[in-house]
Amino acid sequence: MKIPRVLLCAGASGSGKTLLTCGILQVLKNRGLRTASFKCGPDYIDPMFHTKVIGTKSRNLDTFFTDGDVVRYLLAKNSCDMDIAVMEGVMGYYDGVGGTTSKASAYELANVTGTPAVLIVNCRGMSVSVLPYIKGFAEYKKDSRIAGVILNQMTAMLYPRVKKMIEEELSIPVLGYVPKVEDCVLESRHLGLVMPEEVEGFREKLMKLAGILEQTLCVDKILEIAGNAPEISPRRPWKEDSAYAFCLPEKVRIGIARDEAFCFVYEDNLKLLEQMGAEIVYFSPIHDKRLPEGLCGLIFYGGYPELLGKELEDNYSVRRAILAEYQRGIPVLAECGGFMYLHESMEDMDKNPCDGVGIIPGHAYRTEKLGRFGYVTLTQREGTVFGKRIGKSPAHEFHYFDSTSCGEDFLAEKPMSSRSWNCLHASEHLLAGFPHFYYYGNPELPQAFLEKCLEYRRTGK
Repeated sequence: MKIPRVLLCAGASGSGKTLLTCGILQVLKNRGLRTASFKCGPDYIDPMFHTKVIGTKSRNLDTFFTDGDVVRYLLAKNSCDMDIAVMEGVMGYYDGVGGTTSKASAYELANVTGTPAVLIVNCRGMSVSVLPYIKGFAEYKKDSRIAGVILNQMTAMLYPRVKKMIEEELSIPVLGYVPKVEDCVLESRHLGLVMPEEVEGFREKLMKLAGILEQTLCVDKILEIAGNAPEISPRRPWKEDSAYAFCLPEKVRIGIARDEAFCFVYEDNLKLLEQMGAEIVYFSPIHDKRLPEGLCGLIFYGGYPELLGKELEDNYSVRRAILAEYQRGIPVLAECGGFMYLHESMEDMDKNPCDGVGIIPGHAYRTEKLGRFGYVTLTQREGTVFGKRIGKSPAHEFHYFDSTSCGEDFLAEKPMSSRSWNCLHASEHLLAGFPHFYYYGNPELPQAFLEKCLEYRRTGK
């Protein structure tokens, strides 16, 4: 399959990748191009910005969660019928697992998918010094895949001279520059960027930026580079009898909490659930007064419940309904913020205690730094998850909160490290803890959950 594609990367976090990616996506949209977008790594917020721009769901591609065959399949599957696919890198181009490898880096994603990379260079405080900077990135690996550079924070006056030097001395195409645009910035909070809905005048800012980029970037050259990407196989990389191909004999109705408090979800997780037989219905633990009818399972993903602790506490009717459903035996899956909400109590950002659902016997509380941050491999200890053994699962943690009851049913191990800890509450009807799961990393998990949901539908227990 021919998929024009390009990966936008940088030398470090804070180089303007997300803003420039959104600006370029808007340029492509303004040109009438059907565009797919992807984020390298486990990030939830950046894809929300992509989605806000292009109007269709952005996806994640992660070489820690899945192998190359699955990554290429998901890229092809989610890019079919599109004119171009744009990937946004993560951290520095070569930065990967453990801080000492390029595993799960933007560079590895470019290599696994055969995608040309465009290096965004933050030129603030530099002129001639950008040359050794670019040279180092381009030559650090023989197969760097760096096909061009964009000079960010560059003045119109200086740009022609720097461009000439780079192209003459390094033979690397310069694809334009981005001047400093004072009012086009994205603010951050403790878990990353603020949500797109919170950026005042986001649409206007984005259109302004896109107008500038049309003038300062060689968009046609970027499209040419994307068009030169090699073909990629769209074939499913698994046998039909594998867990990826599992499908229930009948639909089960799954309630997923989704509102401003619970918004961290991988789109491919939802699609795989639907493929396996889930009928997804959303509800709001903040705004709704009752749960949807006929539910066979409940899922609570992460988000910002700590910013809305009082609002969640005040909705007593939904908290009571969730607890009652759980006590009747409905299967429940919860991650990070969703896990916090299921506690007897949790703190908000100001450390005020708020009542939670009451499924988890304990208290979730704020700490002053990231806890157990990064990729982990989860190994099930004794017992079962939704009645099954699901084996090892790749996962990710990212939270400033902790719990007096993190669970002990799984062992979490850091890659490239000797560090490990116990986590997760697992039983016949519950899997809840801080780790985030990507279902394509271990499809045995959603299969076990949905099978238990079907059993609950048929037996009521």
